[in-house]
Amino acid sequence: MAFNRKVFSQRAITAFFFVAVMLTALCWSDWSFLLLVIVIHAGCWVEYQQLYTTFRYPLRYLMLGLVYLSLSWALFIDLKTHDPLATSVATSLPLLALFVLACMWINDTMAYLVGSFIGRTPLSSVSPKKTWEGTIGGVLLTVLIAGSLLPRLISHHLLPDTPMPLQWIDGFLMAFLAAAFGTAGDLFESKLKRMAGVKDSGRILPGHGGWLDRFDSLLWATPVIWLYVRLFL
Repeated sequence: MAFNRKVFSQRAITAFFFVAVMLTALCWSDWSFLLLVIVIHAGCWVEYQQLYTTFRYPLRYLMLGLVYLSLSWALFIDLKTHDPLATSVATSLPLLALFVLACMWINDTMAYLVGSFIGRTPLSSVSPKKTWEGTIGGVLLTVLIAGSLLPRLISHHLLPDTPMPLQWIDGFLMAFLAAAFGTAGDLFESKLKRMAGVKDSGRILPGHGGWLDRFDSLLWATPVIWLYVRLFL
């Protein structure tokens, strides 16, 4: 997949404004965050319904959506509102929720760039434009950047006489899980679109498609990060 400057520029401009809105809503207040999640959750359901109603057994996919969409967003809300790191750091930033989002953005961006420049080997017939080189590059760079950034932020804001709630290995493992499962989520949504015979789930975000196209990675990454946090932190 050759690098396309026009496509990348469009995606970058959309992503800039989109990230600004996401971060503002996430960090401003619980109510702004909840409102944002409600809007995105509703948008995902509208697009998902348009996909699964074309399938042979739509009721099965309706039930799947309760886990795939609703449960994933509920767990994302829980990561933000019941962040176990909050009692150890002198900051009101929702570190875990921001970490999951950062992993998704880094992995998507780096996989696209690495795949565009050196990608040669197709990853899957479900998503022909994805390559093994881009996927591996995205995962590795996510681990290096996001995996090292989270422990560094925590140590910088750690309250006096408070033990470190998260080790460096936790940061690297969580970043790896987020990137790997995020990629799986991307492929899963690509499979749904292929089954429905459409290219994008929607057109609300120029260069990115619809809500599902933008959050397909997060929908798979959130549950595994939530589980890791509850079991090991």
